[in-house]
Amino acid sequence: MFKLTLGERLKTARKFKGLTQDKLAEKIGTSRGVVTNLEHDKTETPQPLIINALCNALEISQEWLINGIGEMNNSEAIRSSKVLSEIYSISKELSEEEQLYILDVIKTYRNHFNQKESE
Repeated sequence: MFKLTLGERLKTARKFKGLTQDKLAEKIGTSRGVVTNLEHDKTETPQPLIINALCNALEISQEWLINGIGEMNNSEAIRSSKVLSEIYSISKELSEEEQLYILDVIKTYRNHFNQKESE
């Protein structure tokens, strides 16, 4: 059975939404080159925030985009990716110091939450 690459799945989803590479790049706040490199599988390990932004903009499942598993559209995955995309959009406007602080807050919250669950 033939399996599409991440780049081929991305291109399929983008065209399904009727977007050009330029429009998609604009929607996720990056350059066209990032989209082009992803579609041509020139990016070995895409950044998670870019993947989340793509999934949000294209309203597709992250699991489908990354691994080709499941359906292209997945409402639960879309809701999650929208939150992460919003975090990305806001954080890219912050200084590196501010971004690191927010990351530390998230990690601290996660560690606290994990400790509460294990008690």
